[in-house]
Order: sequence, then structure tokens, then C-alpha cells
Amino acid sequence: MTGCASPGCTGELAAEDAFCPLCGQPAERAPVNAARRAAQRRAQQGTAPQGTVQHGTAAYPAPSPQDTARQAPSWERTAPGATRSSVPLDWTAQADGDRDVPNARSGEDTRARLFPATATGATAPPRRLPPPAGRDGTLAQRPTWDDDSGATGAWPADEAPDSGATGAWSPSADRDSAATGAWAPDAGPDSGATGAWSPEADRDSGATRARPPRFDDDPDSAGTRAQAPTWDDDDDSGPATAEGTVPDTAGRPGGTAAWPATWGRSVRGSRDSKSRSGSRSGSRSRTGSAGSGSSSGRTRRGSTRSAAPRGRLGAGLVEVPPVPYRDPKQAVLVNPEVPEAKRFCSACGKEVGRTRSGRPGLVEGFCTHCGHGYSFAPKLARGELLHGQYEVLGCLAHGGLGWIYLAADTAVSNRWVVLKGLLDSGDADAKAAAVAERRFLAEVEHPTIVKIHNFVRHTDRRTGDPTDYIVMEYVGGTTVKDLINDRSGALPVERAIAYALEVLPALGYLHGVGLLYCDFKPDNVIQTEEQLKLIDLGAVRRADDRTSPIYGTIGYQAPEIGKRGPSVASDLYTVGRALALMCFRFDFRGKHLRSLPDAVEQPLLAEHDSLRRFLLRACHPDPNQRFASAGEMAEQLTGVLREVLAAQDGRQRPGLSRQFTPERRAFGCGGELDRGEAALGLAVPQVDLGDPAAGLLATTTGEPSEVVRILRRAPEVTLEVRLRVVRALLDSDLPAQALAELDALDRLADDDPAAPASDDWRPDWYRGLIALAGGRVQAARELFDGIGDVLPGEAAPKLAAAVCAEAAGEHRAAAELYRVVWRTDHAHTAAAFGLARALLACDDDRDGAVEVLHTVPDTSRHHVAARVSAVHVLAMGGIADVLRAGSLLEPLALDAGRRAELTAELLAAALAVPAEDRRVSARLLGCAVTDKGLRLGLERSYRLLARLADTPEERIALVDRANAVRPRTLV
Repeated sequence: MTGCASPGCTGELAAEDAFCPLCGQPAERAPVNAARRAAQRRAQQGTAPQGTVQHGTAAYPAPSPQDTARQAPSWERTAPGATRSSVPLDWTAQADGDRDVPNARSGEDTRARLFPATATGATAPPRRLPPPAGRDGTLAQRPTWDDDSGATGAWPADEAPDSGATGAWSPSADRDSAATGAWAPDAGPDSGATGAWSPEADRDSGATRARPPRFDDDPDSAGTRAQAPTWDDDDDSGPATAEGTVPDTAGRPGGTAAWPATWGRSVRGSRDSKSRSGSRSGSRSRTGSAGSGSSSGRTRRGSTRSAAPRGRLGAGLVEVPPVPYRDPKQAVLVNPEVPEAKRFCSACGKEVGRTRSGRPGLVEGFCTHCGHGYSFAPKLARGELLHGQYEVLGCLAHGGLGWIYLAADTAVSNRWVVLKGLLDSGDADAKAAAVAERRFLAEVEHPTIVKIHNFVRHTDRRTGDPTDYIVMEYVGGTTVKDLINDRSGALPVERAIAYALEVLPALGYLHGVGLLYCDFKPDNVIQTEEQLKLIDLGAVRRADDRTSPIYGTIGYQAPEIGKRGPSVASDLYTVGRALALMCFRFDFRGKHLRSLPDAVEQPLLAEHDSLRRFLLRACHPDPNQRFASAGEMAEQLTGVLREVLAAQDGRQRPGLSRQFTPERRAFGCGGELDRGEAALGLAVPQVDLGDPAAGLLATTTGEPSEVVRILRRAPEVTLEVRLRVVRALLDSDLPAQALAELDALDRLADDDPAAPASDDWRPDWYRGLIALAGGRVQAARELFDGIGDVLPGEAAPKLAAAVCAEAAGEHRAAAELYRVVWRTDHAHTAAAFGLARALLACDDDRDGAVEVLHTVPDTSRHHVAARVSAVHVLAMGGIADVLRAGSLLEPLALDAGRRAELTAELLAAALAVPAEDRRVSARLLGCAVTDKGLRLGLERSYRLLARLADTPEERIALVDRANAVRPRTLV
């Protein structure tokens, strides 16, 4: 260690230090002179004297050639030939939490802005980013420029930013070129530049990255807002991956996917002209679906929620243990410190404030690598009064924008409030994020979103600088992330789904008022008692905002952000990723950064196939293939939850479908499966009530041929009219004409009102019914299975796929599908009969088949048919099964003919049992279980059936059978 050469400084420098940790001066540079300090003060005030470069409101002294030569770049330790952007990143840490998790950086919020924003059509700003300023306004790192010739240098003193000179890394520069500098703020993803570090970037592609954040492979780590330009490998005990290298697709991701706000298309126009139907099948628009908000204007009214029983979440289906309300005074930290292991430079991401030579790390100081100032000390002290109203009681935690304080509102009954301020007043991005939170939160009112009471400005008692604070309600509870940690990294699946269902209405509300959340993750949800609250809206932006920086968290953020920007689809992607992480642990920032584990890696996904399908759609790489709205997503997730709960305890969880009608007629009840009967009996899509012809269709009834005739003359031929014609043709046993009608739909122009959206599943449903009726069961099954991917919470696609599997002889697959449908909702009676047939076909499981048939409720019109089917099944067994069948038959209300038929069947089955095996004292339908008793009873049944026969031929045959079976007697 050597002493600092700056006059009056007592700091000590290690051999590798480029800057003094105490005064921030370079190790081999004289102290900044008075003129320089004056320039720095002017830079903070937004004025630029002659010889300086002004960018926005910050002015930076024009560097001299000597300064340029002495400048210590923050990337000096990168791999040979690699360059790195000087984009300033935010950083956050948390004072407590996750202390038992090795290398867990629970407070780190991976939401770095990788691109600055420019307004579309505006004059391009200078192709550089202003460097981060230290506490006293000194430059932490000078911007450099590249003239594409390979030469680099500092900005000329007399060259204004708007002169056209570029100060950015050229996307065509080779890795080994000398070109360095910051990214061009106007270089979008479509310009050929990789933008900032991308996980898809190849190591040798020459792409540079804008400081990927520090990554820890523990899934409980929340990431950092402005992470260090290093990442951790799989081995926490070994050396980290070399800094400055770009990992390949299998390597560790680094930074967050924050991208330029300027892209080639608007957020709302990211889908094709015929977009998905939202939560209503067939609608031509993806907006306005239930649960996502349909108002195009701004409103302060929160969405209404159905009241769930106390302690129950997820549509009232899941009882969730309440989290005790935490006394605010007990939540105040006694010793508010950011652990040394979580202190990183917000400019270069290097470690700061660490123990040196046995001395504790500095809470405030300068980065020894880039000279940027840092401070992890609370700005507010206990008893300090803000705005003459809010009395500070202490620190609660260290969050993404600095310390979070508990205060008492002395003007309103001393109610508890929370104060949240900036992490670093010199960090422009952090300040912009706080302003964004302030702007949007003032307009947000929803029961699941934290309330904002006020916004105040307070002068820092030490520096005299003004700092803005947000005043919000105190939510005393536990974050979902902490709840996950408490359960060793995963929640019960039903509880995880319930949490997701609780926050989806809040996101739908935001979408309905034109806002995007952008950064949903378990860290941002708090459970307090039996309620959930969505917190930290610092990343919220308007859906049509194309100028603000974009924030998100690696591992959660959608892959298309760089090209298309945030959207409703990207918000829902984050919910899908968060739900997966709540359900099971996986490497969501590494191996599965852009994918999900398969059913082999995660048995939970094999156990609950609908959940697997839901997650695959929610996290689909193509935003056009995801859920259209929060309402549609919640609708399907509720169906998945019903299936999960029914599988756990065997109790049905019925629910009405908004996508399908009930089964139109019974099929397969009491007999073999008939494909044509099944095609006519399966459910069909509900009519879209928004269709102009919905009223006409509601009143059009009669024979199928008459329906076709009426609809051919409809005043307006809409998509619903054409689909109803297809259905009528199918009901008329005209599958070829129905298929031709569907083919005609495909040939319609995009702007035709009857043309289906490109992702409308309803034509495929009718194609599947036509294929099933025609015996092409494999083609039908593929169609139904694809619809099941789109609607994972619906029973109809599963039942249709089960029918196809049974028809194809795949009885075990059919049994599993039938079982899922039946145990979830006993309204689908065809599934019970199908499951019984499948169990008999694949395992000869008579007991299982009878048990299923017994679950058909008494209130079902198929109850008697189910009991009769159980009688048939038991008749195939031994004498005990036959006797059991008799006890089932006796109480059934049957006509004389049907009862005689079943009685004859059971008596004949008992008679076929060897005499030594039917030595029982019980009676079967009033007959002794002996040879004579069974024959006399069988004779009586045949003679009764003969009297009821419809034709002489049947009567004669039955009399002959009676004579043949009667016991021999002496006359």
C-alpha cells in the first residue's frame, strides 16, 4: 500500500489501484486545479463555458491531449482486442435478506439501460453517452470517439455534439481495432449494430457489450440494476469467467435487456393486422379483453375484483397462509449498512467499499478502477423532517434507487409511510427512473398496486443538494421472493399459480390505461396478511413511449425487447417466467435464459401437462404466439389451476368455459366409441358476441339444412356466419362441403370482414371435427393438440384429443386425457365413459372402470347409463363381481324389458361360473346361486323378453333359449 500523492489526502492505494479510494484522484495525476473544479461545478449546473462540450444539461470539460493520455479507461483489463461501452449503469443492493444463500445478491436489480433513447424524427444527438459523474462532478470516464479509421481520441473542445461527429463504437469495427467509445444513441437494433451485449452474440463476432451485469447462478438472486461487467460461472468456488468476453448462447448472460426507445415499429403495431382474439374467441382485435382493461382513455378508477373468501387467492380456489402484518417499528434497521459483498461501482461495476489491509471498507468514497464516486450511507437521519410533514424513523432496506425509509405522516394521524429516493443524484438514469415512477404512479389506483401519497423534495443535510422522494403507503409483509427462499427455492404449484392470478388483474389494469409494467418478478410482489401488492413501478412506461430508457431484469425480460420494444406481450412473458421460477428452480439466467426446462428435467411439468403448455405459450419466443391480454392469460391459468387442484385431492373444480359450448350431445355413453357420433357431440366454439351477426345467429335454429339456407342470405356475411354454416354442414353429414367452406375462408383477403385472424384457432377446430368424422384420426388429433397449446386451461381440446387417441388404439394416452377432464369437471360425462373403456382396454382394470362410472353423479341424466355400464363391466368378472352387479341393478329405475335383459345377462354370467366357485349363500336378483335357481330365473327372464319382443322371429328365438336353459324336471 502507498499513500495518495494528492495534497491533504490520507488515502492509501494498492498497486493495482488506478484511483484513490478516498479522494478519487488518479494514482499518478496531480490534483484537479481550481479552473477544472469550476468547470466541474458549471457542468453540474448545466452551463458550459467556452472550450467545453455540452450534452443535455450536463457540461463536461473538454479534455486536453495530456488528459486524454492520462485517462484510465474502465475497460483496461478486458480481453485483448475487446471493447466495452461506457454506458453508465445503475446498481442496487439490499441491506438484508438472502444472507444464507452463497453469493446471493438479493438486492441487486438487473435493470440496466443499455441504449439511450432518442425521439423518432428528432435530430440525432451526438453518438456518445455522457460519462457518469463523481460526487464532486469530476469525470469518472471520458467519452471517446472513433472516426472509423481506427484512431480514437477524446472529443475536441470546439466541436459541439450536434456537429455530426460521432463518438460511438462503430458496428463495423473489428474486435482488434483500436476503436473504442460508447454506443451511438441513434443506432437501433436494425442498424446492424448489436446494440449492447446480447446473449445471442457470438464471442468472436466483434460485438461489444454495455457492461453485462454481474450474474450469480443462484436463482434467488434478483440481479442488479447496474451490474458489474463480469459474470459468474457455474462453480462458485472457482475463478470467475474472464472479464470482457462475450459469452456464447450457452454461456452466462450478463446485463439486462434494456434497449433503445427508437425502433422501426410502434409498440401497438408489433403484431400482424389480424391479431389474436384476446380472451374472446374470434375477435379481430387483441385489445379490450376481460381483465386487461378496455378503456382507451386514462382513468383513475381501479378495476373491480370479485370478492374471494378470506385467506383464499387464485379465484378463491387456493387457501394461502396469511403473512403476519409486520410492525413498522420492528422493520427499521438498527444498523443500516449495505454488506461489503454487495457494494459495486455504479459506473464500471467493480467492487468498491471492501476491506483493505484489515480496515473495514469505506461506505463513501471513490472507485479505485474508474474514479467514480459512491455512497452507501443513508441520506436521511432519524428525526429529520421532510416537507414539514414526514418525520423519518429510520431505514427499512436498500433498494434499486437507494435507501428506503420509514416515516410518520405528522399531518395525517401519524400514519406510516415509506420514503424512496435516488441512489445517486449524479446518475442520470437512476434519476430518470425515479421521475418515471413519479409520473406514472400518480395516475395509478388499483387495490393490488401500492398507493402513492405524495412527492416531495428535500435538501441533503450534508451536500446541500436537493433530492426528490416518493411518499407511498407502508406495506408490511413479505416479498414473494422471500417466501420462495423460505421454502428452499420453490412454492407449492397451486400457491404459485394463485399468486400469478392475483397480479394479472393489476397488470391488466395498467395495460388498460396505456401503461406497461416492464419488470415483473417475485421481488416486486409483497404478500401482507391475505393480500398481494405490486410494488416498484420504476420501470413503468407508456405503451406508446419510444423515447424513455427501457428497464427489465435478465432472466425475466422478453427476447424481442431489443427489436420491438416493450409491449403487453412482453409484460405477460415476464409473468410466465416468474411463475416458472415460483414453481421450480432452474437456471433461468444461463442455460434456460430463453427457454424452459422440459418435462424430463422438471417432473412437475410431466405431472401437470397443462401447466407445461401454459408456460410454453406465456414464454414463447414469438410475441405473436403468446397470450393476447392479461385477461386471456388469467382465464387460461384459472383453468390450469382447477386441473392442478383436482389432481391433488381428487375433488372436481368445475368452471364455465368462455371459449366452448358444453358437449352438444351424448356420445360413447354405454357402448363403443363411434367417431361420427363423437364429432357431432363434441363442443364447438362459442359465438363471438362482438360479431355484427351475433344477434342473427342467436335466433337462427332448426334443421341444419334450413340453417344453411337462412345464413346464405344473411345481410352481412361475417366470420361467425361462415363458421355457423360450416357447423350446419357438418351436422348435415356433409363433411366435404364443410371442408370446402373452410378452404374458402383461407382464400379471403386480409381486409375481408369474414377472414379469420392468422392465429384464430376456430377454423382448425372444425377441421379437426371433419377429420375425426372421416376417420383421419391422427390428423384430427394433431389439430386438437395444437389448439390445446393455445388454450391450455380448456377441457374441450383434451376431450377431443382423447377421443382421437382412443379411436387410434392408443388407450393409455386416451386414459390420461380422459382422466384429466373427468376429475376436473364431472359435467363432461363422455370423459367418464371414455376413461372406463380405456382402463378396460389397456389394463383390463374392471375395478378402476367401475369406480369411475360410480362417480357419475345422481343429478346427471347419464347416471343410470353409467350404472348399467358398471353392471356390464362387473358381469365379466367372477361370482363376487356378478353379485355386486346385481346389487347395482336392483335399485335402478328401468323399464321391464331393459331390466329383464340385464337380469338375464347377470344370471347367465353366474351360471357360467364353475359350480365349485359359486358356493355362496347370497341370492342374485332373488334367485339362489345354484344351478337350479339360476336356470329358473334365467328361464323367466327369457320368457318375459319373448312377450315383449317386437317381431315373431325374436319371440321364437327367446322361447327357444328359455326352453334350452330351464332345469331338467320330472313330469
